[in-house]
Amino acid sequence: MTKDNFKQAIVEAHQRLENLSQLASLAVEKSIGQDSPRELLQQAMTEISISLEELQQQNEELIATRHLVEAERQRYYDLFNFAPDGYLLTDATGMIQEANYAAAKLLNVRQSYLIGKPMAVFVYQTERQKFRQIMLQLQQQGQIRREELRFFHEQGSIDFPAEITAIAVEDSQGKTGNLRWLFRDISEQQAALRERHQQDQKIREQAALLDITTDAIIVEDLHNQILFWNQGAEKMYGWQVQEAQGKNACELLSKKTSPLLSTAQKTVIERGMWQGELHKFTKNGKEIIIASRWTLMLDAVGLPKSILIIDTDITEKKQLETHLLHSQRLESLGTLASGIAHDLNNILTPIIGIAHLLPLKYPHLDDSSLQMLKMLETNAKRGGDLVGQILLFTRGSENKFTIVLVSQLLEDIKQIAQETFPKFIDINTDIAPEIGMVFGDNTELHQVLMNLVVNARDAMPHGGKLSISATKLFIDENHARMHIGATVNSYVKITVTDTGVGIDSEIIDRIFDPFFTTKEVGKGTGLGLSILMGIVKSHGGFVEVASEVGIGTKFQVYLPSKEGSISQIIEEIELPRGEGELILVVDDEVAITKIAKTTLEIYNYKVLTAQNGIEAIALYTEQKDEIRLVLIDIMMPLIGGETVISTLQIINPQVQIIAMSGLASSEALVQTTGVEIQGFLAKPFTAKQLLNFVQRIFR
Repeated sequence: MTKDNFKQAIVEAHQRLENLSQLASLAVEKSIGQDSPRELLQQAMTEISISLEELQQQNEELIATRHLVEAERQRYYDLFNFAPDGYLLTDATGMIQEANYAAAKLLNVRQSYLIGKPMAVFVYQTERQKFRQIMLQLQQQGQIRREELRFFHEQGSIDFPAEITAIAVEDSQGKTGNLRWLFRDISEQQAALRERHQQDQKIREQAALLDITTDAIIVEDLHNQILFWNQGAEKMYGWQVQEAQGKNACELLSKKTSPLLSTAQKTVIERGMWQGELHKFTKNGKEIIIASRWTLMLDAVGLPKSILIIDTDITEKKQLETHLLHSQRLESLGTLASGIAHDLNNILTPIIGIAHLLPLKYPHLDDSSLQMLKMLETNAKRGGDLVGQILLFTRGSENKFTIVLVSQLLEDIKQIAQETFPKFIDINTDIAPEIGMVFGDNTELHQVLMNLVVNARDAMPHGGKLSISATKLFIDENHARMHIGATVNSYVKITVTDTGVGIDSEIIDRIFDPFFTTKEVGKGTGLGLSILMGIVKSHGGFVEVASEVGIGTKFQVYLPSKEGSISQIIEEIELPRGEGELILVVDDEVAITKIAKTTLEIYNYKVLTAQNGIEAIALYTEQKDEIRLVLIDIMMPLIGGETVISTLQIINPQVQIIAMSGLASSEALVQTTGVEIQGFLAKPFTAKQLLNFVQRIFR
């Protein structure tokens, strides 16, 4: 029953009572008939019964309506009290009048405790000024939405961030009656937001790392189509990301189908990963060697989705490994050659000495005999030179370094080539102005260039073009790392280029090996380029070579540039004679001690000989006051030469010593043994070299 219906029922009941009252008054006035009062009373009772029934019905309807109102009120209270968000009702000053269960739970107090408390006491201290601004905004605008404010709970020991929404409700006079507040704890949302920000930051950092790294990082689908291409890939391969994405990686980076790529694809699908070396091509067609690592990426249900590829350019590393292996191979061959050279030098030394001394001992030999002795000496010297050439690629010999004019050296080479080479070979030179000088052995550098131009001539049997050029340049750290032996320095680069048959890529790494040659039997010893390499290394330089079959070959010789003046070497014409000085000659080769003894005695020296270190020490101990000089071989059995030298220096610190060997240089001897000597005589030596060396010590 509605409120209007209820009012209408009351009006009707009053109307019936009024009707009954009027009937009663009418009955008293008339007072006629015996039955009139009874009838009137009966009629009144009937009316009253009807009214009572109507009132009873209306009362029942009122009770039912009250129950409905109570149920609705309970539902509203439950919704209000158990809502997930906190709800507060305050007056215009912020005094709490109502609070739901969620608000009490959020603030960690009883509901009854909140009633009558200022809402401001639950706001974090530093936020109260903001709360006052929110109150003012509510007074002016009537509502606020999604403002953030920090609240206290647990007696102010812990605060939490809350999102609040509020409206102002006006009273009947149009003034602010009360304020309704809705607030919720957003700690978890903020934590999730911070975590998301951290993840986003991590992703940005990882993305930045992907672009900073020098490695190429590529993602391909299972059909080799490029999905991701980082800046490292751009720098390594030359294609920009917009050029590479969507392209087939095999077609983009490989000129032909590689079985190794197919194997990599199959292995990564079966095992989930693959790694190995691949040859790929850059945008400009340059071939590079790549260390490639492949990882299979799976989707949410564990099925293969894509392939992550990380490529590292190891071209420079491979080149350095090749240089290192080549150097190690040369070192091994050099060790073998050194042992052979030592024995050959010991054999050649007495031959040269005897060939020189026989004409002195037998002055009346006929011309034929003298000619044969001269031939013997000449060929023995040539044998010694050959042994020296074998050793050049492994040891640094005591070269006669002077200032060498590069322009003059190249002009000499050009002149020889023009005079001796076939006319169908076109010879050109291009020497930079003020090319300057290098510090080196003119003879050896001449040999290096002659070897290169002769090889160029042999590579052009049907004619061609031979170019010789020279420039100055500075080698920086990046270039120096690419070449073993190169340093940061100014260099003279001498380039010899031909248009000959070229060198096959399969053998180009072996051309500097001793005894390796591509020429026919009898036309090459295989020592030319190995000797060339040894000479250039001994001058502090290095060599580069590039060749293509059918196109030609280019050799580039790098020598450290040097400033200085030209020195002249004046050789003595007459052999010096001694004044009876006593010399101790020590060598395990009898032939060498005999020839040295004979040579020295002819030129007015006295000589003692010893065949080993023990005998030498004994002789020196007996006659140390008379012996003026010790001539000793470094490599001897039982006791080595360096040990004997150290012992003699203990006996007499002022002892004069000349060391002999076919292997070690005086600098190497001092560095490895620490002994001090007055000179070094390399085997095989001539009588002239021996006598001049001895005379320099006695001066």
